[in-house]
This record gives sequence, C-alpha cells and structure tokens, in this order.
Amino acid sequence: MQAMMGEEHEENSRSGSVQATGAAMATAALLAACGGGDTPPAAMLDGRAAVSKPELLEVQGSGARRSLAAPTPDQLMDWAERQFPHLFAPSASQRVADGLVYRFYSGTGNYLGVRDGQVLLLGPATGGQLVNAGQLADFVDALVPQDRVDNDEDAARFLHHAAFGASDTDIASVRQKGYAGWLEDQLNMPMGQSKWDWLVSQGYMTLTDRQFFFFNDLCQFPVWRDLMSAPDMVRQRWALALSELFVISVPSIGGSLNWPGFAGAHFWDTLAYHGFSNFRTLLEAVTLHPAMGAFLNTRGNQKEDPASGRVPDENYAREVMQLFTIGLHDLNLDGTPRLNANGQPTDSYGQSDVTNLARVFTGYDLDFRGLGSVGNSPVPPYYSIQDPRYLQRPMQFIAERHSTLEKRFLGVHIPAGTPGPEALRIALDTLFNHPNTGPFFARQMIQRLVASHPDPDYVARVAAKFNDNGAGVRGDLKAVLRAILLDKAARGPAGLYSRTFGKLREPIMRIANWARAFKVRSLASTWKFNVGNWDTEADLQQYPLAAPSVFNFFRPGYVPPSTEMATQGATAPEFQLVSESSVSAYINYLQNIVYQGAWIGNPAEAGFPRDNLGVTYMPDIVPDYSAEFALVGNTLLLVQRLNILLAGGQLSPATQDFIVNALRIDRIRADSPDEFKRIHVARAILFVMASAEYLIQK
Repeated sequence: MQAMMGEEHEENSRSGSVQATGAAMATAALLAACGGGDTPPAAMLDGRAAVSKPELLEVQGSGARRSLAAPTPDQLMDWAERQFPHLFAPSASQRVADGLVYRFYSGTGNYLGVRDGQVLLLGPATGGQLVNAGQLADFVDALVPQDRVDNDEDAARFLHHAAFGASDTDIASVRQKGYAGWLEDQLNMPMGQSKWDWLVSQGYMTLTDRQFFFFNDLCQFPVWRDLMSAPDMVRQRWALALSELFVISVPSIGGSLNWPGFAGAHFWDTLAYHGFSNFRTLLEAVTLHPAMGAFLNTRGNQKEDPASGRVPDENYAREVMQLFTIGLHDLNLDGTPRLNANGQPTDSYGQSDVTNLARVFTGYDLDFRGLGSVGNSPVPPYYSIQDPRYLQRPMQFIAERHSTLEKRFLGVHIPAGTPGPEALRIALDTLFNHPNTGPFFARQMIQRLVASHPDPDYVARVAAKFNDNGAGVRGDLKAVLRAILLDKAARGPAGLYSRTFGKLREPIMRIANWARAFKVRSLASTWKFNVGNWDTEADLQQYPLAAPSVFNFFRPGYVPPSTEMATQGATAPEFQLVSESSVSAYINYLQNIVYQGAWIGNPAEAGFPRDNLGVTYMPDIVPDYSAEFALVGNTLLLVQRLNILLAGGQLSPATQDFIVNALRIDRIRADSPDEFKRIHVARAILFVMASAEYLIQK
C-alpha cells in the first residue's frame, strides 16, 4: 500500500482512544451493511462506482513488464498481507461471489478483492469508499522478483546498460543467471591480459624504423580489442566510464612523455584494475599516474620560489576538486545543489582552497630509477630512448621540491613541515570523505551507463551505497556499480515509455555494440581499428583516451540549447557531440564498416601508414553475419533480430515496418549470392543504427 494508506495507519496509531473508538464504530457500521464478511459488499460486486486511486498500492502506472502474465488474485492478496499486515490481518480465507474474488480481514474490517482484473479495496482504510487500486497486471514488478529476466528484450536492455550491447550468447547467459547473478559473475571475473602486456606481446616495445616510440594511437588497439571482444565486458565498460571522469588525453601528452601509447594503455589498465576496488584507492592511483602527471602538470610541479616568483601549478588541484570528486557546488545526497537563503547554489570551494591544495601536489616526478634505455633509436634525434617501464610506476616523491608551507583547504589544516606523502594522504582523504563526493560520482556514473538526466531519487540511492555499502564501507565501487545497474529506475519498465529517461549512445558505444552483436574478430590479430582522423566526412568524432580537453568529449551538465530539454533544464551530455557534420560523418563511416568491416594497411607496422606508397590494404576487423544470412528472404524476422541485438527491442513497430519496407527494394531471396546477402544485411544494420530509436538508449 502506499504512502496515503501508510500515513493514515500511522495517524490512527497516534490518535488515541477517541479516534480508535470512531474507527471501531465505522467498522461496525460497515460490517452491518456488508454482512460481516460472509457476504461481499454490493459495491464490490458492481465495481462501477469505484474511485480510481492506483497510488494506493504503490503502482506507478507504468505498465507491467513485457510478456509476463498478470498475477493471480491469490498471489496479489498473499503479497498484500505480507507487505501491509496492519491493513490485511489476520490472514483471511479467500472467497468467490459473482465473479468477485475477495478476502475480508476481521481485524481491520478491510476488504481486498479482484473483479474483472481490477484490484478493489473497501473498508476503514479507504474511509468506507470503494477504491480501484489498479489492474492485476500492474503488480507484476511488485510480485515477481526483479532479478527475473522474462524475455530477450529485457536481457538485451540490461546488457546495453552494463556492457556494450547484446549477443545471442550474452542474452542467453543473462536469462539463465538473472541480472544480479550475471553481474556478480562479471564482478568476480579476473582481469584479462593488460593493455600494456598486449602491446609488449605484439612487439611494440621494439624500436624499428617503422615502429615509433612516440606513436600516440598504440593504446587504441588493445582498448578496441577489449571493447569489442573481451569476456570481462563489465570491467571494460566501467573503465570506459571512469576514463570519461578521470580524463587524460594521450595525444596531449605525446609531447612530454616518451611512449605515450604505453602511457595510455597503462592508465586504462589502472582504471580497469582499481575500478572494482575502492574509490579512495583509485583516486590515489590516478593522482600519481605518470599520464595524469603529464596531462595536468603534477609531473615536475615544484614548491614556491619567492626569488623567481614561481608558485605551485594549480591545474591538478583545481581539476581534482571540480571534475573528479566534489564539483563546483555543495550538493544534497540526491545530487541537487544546496541553496542559500537567496535560493542560489553555494560554492564548494574557492580560490584559496585551490592555492593551498596545489602545495600538496608539489615534489612529484617520473620515476626512472634503475631503468636505462631500450637501445639506440634509428630515428634521429632520438638516439637513446628511456625504458618505458617508468610509466608503470607511480610518480616518485622528491622532498626538496615539495612545499613545506601550511595548507588550509576545505576546512582542513595541514601544518607547515608536514611530510609530502602525509600531506597527500590527508588531502585525498579529505576529498574522499567530502559529502559531495558520493552524489557527484553517482550522478556522473549513472549518466555514463543508464540515463543522461537521472531522477534525484535514483542518484540518492546510488550515492547512499557510495557512502555505505551496507557493511560500513565507504567508496566500494562494486557496490556503486550494482546499485546503478540493478536499481528499479534502470530495470523497471517506466523508462521504456518515458520521454525523459535514457541517453544518447555515444559513438564509441555504437561501434562496440555492433562489434559485440556480430562477434567481430581481427584477422591479423592486430586490432588496428582506425576510427578516422577527425574527418568531417566519415568519422565517429570520438576516440578512447583522446578527449579534446580535461572536460571530456562532453560535459555532464550540458543542456542542448533550443530544445525541449533546454526548457526543462535537462542534461544530455552526449548531445554536445551532435552537429550536422557529425551526424553525416557517422552515417558515412557506418555504411562502410558494417559492409566490409575495417581494413588496414601494412598490419605488421606499429601505426597506420603515413602515406599510400607501397601500402598493402587488407580486411582485419570483420563481423560474422552468418546468423543474419540465414534470415535473408524473411526481412521481417531479420529486422526483428536486429531490433533485439542492437536496440534491445526498443524499435517501435512503425520504425520496424519502415525499415522492412525500405529493404524490400533489394528483392533479395534466400538463394541469392552471398555478396548480395552481405549488402542486404549491412543495409539493414545501417538503417537500424541510424534510427533515432536506436540512438537513444532507454
């Protein structure tokens, strides 16, 4: 029952003997009129006079889960007795009269019944008024365990939230194990081969005249390999989400670090490894990583020097607060800003906090100790190249470069002379324990996985798990991930029918979705997936670990201007990538890749070819369309299959019909040549992946 009935019950409990006597008199009058429960009330037998109040049974009016039969009346009544014993006790025997299935509870004088699929209540709890609390079908979510996966569409939808989309195998696994069971298997799966080790295994640490130690995009290859095919898909999906919070840009650090591709690979490994541990552990690992040090200037950051006017660099101090932990404004648990007496948000930190915190991040630099060069480079002027293993080490602390001044920030005082590592511990503990960190992190991770503009209650539930995983542990990242993916907002049906729930699929996810659905493989085992060169004609406009700034590819607070979302102040971060040119570039790129996969030139070389001279191109990243080929000749079944694999069953019948009719122009048959079948299937995939209902993930 819901708030209204619960509140009425609590009020009656507090009201004393006068109201208790009144309730007893009302019950006696009702029983006299209804025969004391032996005979059902005439009003319930008729049902037409019932006042509709679906909220009485905590039903949100979103409809039942797809393909589930409505519960039986006895299932509904058994559930109500367990859930609300103060209203339906003692347990009553079930009776049937003229199509009404009902129970009368002598202890409270309430009737609960079902007639023609309507759930009816009558008694003191409703003030003697007959109430229609909804349809039996509305109670599926309450009665059936949320972990039950009832159809392929629901399994696919979950996989789009938790991983990179659906394949036949993954759908079957989710349906067999349930949401929580499948997720737990993923959370307990050991991390696969690291990106770093894969690069070494491919020979990329060996210097030749074609394999350059300064090649930025090396890290792209193992990242795409795992986005497209790694079994620990939840870990990799979570790492991608974390990489869009703890942002580095490998192209930006290429000028200050040797082996930037290795730096990016190890940074991703760090996110993947610590992403299933604790936020505090992850925060320290990110802070001291050489890639972050190069990107946000903690590498080589030194103490103040009055003689020269030098002051500590404030870049990381500012961004670790603004972007990684607490945000700009004080927050409530649900992620909404706290307001002052004038109704304005209050700042979470000021310039003094930045200046003082910057002193903490002085004295750190790359750790080359014990490492020599990997030999002479054949590419002048880089004759002696440092061993790249320094990138696997946290930055070292150099005491004489550290500011020994006192540090006051966010209400914390670190006395002058405090050793640098201790100052760092205090600073990171302060950020970790700040009341903003839970809701700030929770909202952004929900945005990355499930919904662009999450309901504050959803944020509050996830933030509460960040604050306490149920066992007194703060920052448990597995608990946070479970809370995001298994929450009723993500798994319930309401979002499927809501105009305000969901998110635009970011381009990386669209391609990973395609790859997973059709089991792509790398023929040359190089995974040289080139998504383009920021080409306005054919490109995704997004690369892993290559954001244009520390603010990622899109800001979490971005609201698309001049849209319905703008009138509501609804955030939709991924829309910051959308423009006329990006839309056409995506379609142009997509039509090539879904037809022929990705081709590469000179696969044995480290990078992509610098020119077209002497280059041999060959297919490398190729999909398996054999299951789709078997459906050629039955276009409707083909589109229905693509709807589940690619869109989680979210294409409307009208959109499916439109695609089916568009494909019939091919006049394809089951005995058509394979090349014609490939064109037909690729065209079907293109139509699905270009549709608005695919691009918006519910």
